[in-house]
Amino acid sequence: MKEYLLSTIRDVKDFPKEGIVFKDITTLLNDPKAFKTLMDHLEERYKSYDLDFVAGIDSRGFIFGSVLADRLGVGFVPIRKAGKLPYTTMGEKYALEYGVDEVEIHIDAFRDKKDAKVLVIDDLIATGGTAKAAVSLVNKAGAKCVEACFVLNLTFLDGASKIESPVYSVLEI
Repeated sequence: MKEYLLSTIRDVKDFPKEGIVFKDITTLLNDPKAFKTLMDHLEERYKSYDLDFVAGIDSRGFIFGSVLADRLGVGFVPIRKAGKLPYTTMGEKYALEYGVDEVEIHIDAFRDKKDAKVLVIDDLIATGGTAKAAVSLVNKAGAKCVEACFVLNLTFLDGASKIESPVYSVLEI
């Protein structure tokens, strides 16, 4: 399964800047067999976790997270870049190579469910800043991040070691 899924991800050289090899998941998404294989695997892994919510990180985490939440019969929570959510939010800042960014969720994202069990999901983990902030934000909102899941982990950047929850990645490079 892993070799097959990796074969559906396109490498784009020098994007977004020279020297970067971007892992383009749109080719996995538009391959119905690959997408179903991935989602079947994630559903099988998480069906026994007794989750209350799946939280997807802006924006590609929304794709995997919303489909997985539907398959598991749980709520979906978007974790967005600052200023994108329409209601009262709480945020978590994280460092970038040059500066600071922030992610936010609605203050009532987990509908006042005490200690809600949440899976955080995104397409890729690289340096880990966004994912670390997302996991922290879920926990600060009164829920518990039981695991952070990534379709692809760029292990040479060691971002998973920064996450303060268990981490699972389907694929590793």
